Amino acid sequence: MNIDLAAEVARLRTDEGIGEAAREEIGFVDEVLSFSRTHSDSITATVAETRRTLFADEHDQFRASARAFAEKEVVPSLPEWERDGIVPRELFTKAGSAGLIGTAIPTEHGGGGVDDFRFNLVLGEELARAGTGGAGLGLTLHNDVCLPYFLSLATDEQKARWLPGIASGELITAIAMTEPSTGSDLAGMSTSAVRDGDSYVVNGSKTFISNGINADLVITAIKTDPSQRHAGMSLIVLERGMAGFERGRNLDKIGLHSQDTAELFFNDVAVPVANLLGEEGKGFLHLVHNLPQERLSIAVAAVAAAEAAFGWTLEYVKERSAFGQPIGSFQHNRFELAEMRTEIDLARVFVDRCIEALNDEELTAEEAAEAKWWCTELQKRVVDRCVQLHGGYGYMLEYPIARAYLDARITTIYGGTTEIMKEIVGRAMGV
Repeated sequence: MNIDLAAEVARLRTDEGIGEAAREEIGFVDEVLSFSRTHSDSITATVAETRRTLFADEHDQFRASARAFAEKEVVPSLPEWERDGIVPRELFTKAGSAGLIGTAIPTEHGGGGVDDFRFNLVLGEELARAGTGGAGLGLTLHNDVCLPYFLSLATDEQKARWLPGIASGELITAIAMTEPSTGSDLAGMSTSAVRDGDSYVVNGSKTFISNGINADLVITAIKTDPSQRHAGMSLIVLERGMAGFERGRNLDKIGLHSQDTAELFFNDVAVPVANLLGEEGKGFLHLVHNLPQERLSIAVAAVAAAEAAFGWTLEYVKERSAFGQPIGSFQHNRFELAEMRTEIDLARVFVDRCIEALNDEELTAEEAAEAKWWCTELQKRVVDRCVQLHGGYGYMLEYPIARAYLDARITTIYGGTTEIMKEIVGRAMGV
């Protein structure tokens, strides 16, 4: 039942049957209502901007640049890219020119020379805030997921060869793990590499590869010893233009339409041994080492996407009226908004703590798994509730909340399913 509190206060003021103490209580409630009406905008802003102690001035300046970039270079072209199913390569070079990607790359290789994931966090948040969906995902994949492999595993020769292009956006990166017959079971992959002199001969295929069409450098998980499971896996970088390296179709997804997701095929591809990333046979360990940052990046985007959806919805329910009043003023809807606001704030606090742990090299696989599964499930839950509050308009693709609903569904699957994340957490507890 919805109660108009202001009307009830007015009625009770004229009720001669109530005592003096009750009148004082009514007067207090009336003052609260008056203050709320007068300061509603500032109250909303205060609630929406949870105090964060994570950032310094340089991060705030970086945020301003990232926000301007998203609004100028991404948002105006997003409808076209959504129809095309891919972003132009120039998006990466523009991000490189703006200094938004490759901040952790040493300056001698053209990067920012600052190994601080807070800059990645800011970029991810601003791309999500602008509702860039799949277009933003390509940049964060390049910056958050793929780059760490090159920084931690590449030889000096490889760094000199690849890092300048990664920093400038001229060399777009991807990572290929999933195969048509294997999903979460990486050790069951069948793509193989046989040593032949100074080359590996690679055969097999990968699927669901983000940046798969645009990518120039593909970090590929391959069995160099098919007789072994985890111990037989290596990481080899396949490059655009290698004979026998073919790209299949740009997969038709229900969401993230502007993000190119492709099938990759390897038919007797001769890859120089110099493209081995890390140690032969240590590929699985290299993945395990880097996956926590990938999962934290997904959690960052999930919380930011939930925040964006909430913001659009809060604005909508204040403007949309039914039965003579804004729909946000109905008690049930206020409770829905209050619950979402609270859950988003709590998730952000945990993610911020994980960012600090990552920067201090203390983030555990279990913490990253917790962040990934909880925040992506939160994103799905929030976006679904926001669609409901939009009513029929929430089902219209001209509204950003509709696209956000479609984009959110994959987040509990890629980067490790919710079920696998819970398994990681559960096993860490010894059960």
